Amino acid sequence: MQSLAAVQADVPLTPPLVSIIVPACNEEATVEPALRSLFQQDYPNLEVIVIDDRSTDGTYGLLTNLAQQFPEMRVEQITELPPEWLGKNHALYWGARQARGEILLFTDADIVMESSTLSRAVTFFVDEGLDHLSLIFRNVARGGLLNAMVVDALGGLFLLLRPWNVRKAGSHTFIGVGAFNMISRDGYWKLGGHAALKMHPIDDIMLGKKVKQQGLIQDCLLGGDFVQVRWYETVAEMIRGLMKNIFALYSYRVSYAAVGIFGIVVMTIVPFWGLLLAQGMAKIFFGLTVLCRFGVFLCNARGMKVRRTSLPWSLLTPYYIVYIVIKAVWITLANQGIDWRGTHYSLQELKKQEPLLTFFP
Repeated sequence: MQSLAAVQADVPLTPPLVSIIVPACNEEATVEPALRSLFQQDYPNLEVIVIDDRSTDGTYGLLTNLAQQFPEMRVEQITELPPEWLGKNHALYWGARQARGEILLFTDADIVMESSTLSRAVTFFVDEGLDHLSLIFRNVARGGLLNAMVVDALGGLFLLLRPWNVRKAGSHTFIGVGAFNMISRDGYWKLGGHAALKMHPIDDIMLGKKVKQQGLIQDCLLGGDFVQVRWYETVAEMIRGLMKNIFALYSYRVSYAAVGIFGIVVMTIVPFWGLLLAQGMAKIFFGLTVLCRFGVFLCNARGMKVRRTSLPWSLLTPYYIVYIVIKAVWITLANQGIDWRGTHYSLQELKKQEPLLTFFP
């Protein structure tokens, strides 16, 4: 995959207006540095629309104070969530309706961008004639186990989505990244905006799927140090965070989740125990399989700029991932839905959404 670092900023003489849309729900701790990084962009023509989505902490007050410092910032406040809408999806749709830009950029309230990020991205977007551009973020969380879990989780997701193929002619692969989803205004409304995925928990990737379904031109670059986020602070926080969307990846079907768990166990857990317990050629086979997994992990870690010292923790991450999937399935079925940011979303409504991935005919 190409890196944004390889793109030299060459902004047109008449640069298109870019509307940056940032949803914020109880983001008092992270939103200020994220927004300040947007106002430090060297791109000359942008507006920032921040949507306070029913925050109960000091987020809205902080946003209104920042708006006084930065005239290019507009703050919108949502006090009620309409029926059959997921909160973040509705906030993004609300922001897009207020936007004036030819290009829309959806990002999160904890994303910190290097000052030339937008100029480079718009240059690539315009020069390549794109309708949609995603950037893979760099996770800057601390902790060996947490980083190993991030490497394995993202590595597995990329294996399913194959973002390196999204630009290839005839490819049905697609991608979307919540940290940086740039889309043309015309393309966004052609696919129906976020109204086309009102209740989908994996809104960012689903947006990419809708882009591909409309025959629009899509690409994905490695963001590296240009787009950074501390994705989760702790392992426990990561487990809680994945509760809302991991079952959606399996289309809310227990059979799909069971196959996924089986695959994780066979590919990552069985080989290690086989290496310890097997004899003869079987032991050699399992040993080569473990070495292959370590090699893949190190390659992914290098690409994500995660220290190699996280490698030993990769022996534990499959157990955590299996636990997350099982717990997410159990809780979603027991509660007949998911709870997120203080709102309950019924499983019956969630199942009505188009599946993100189709694993079997």
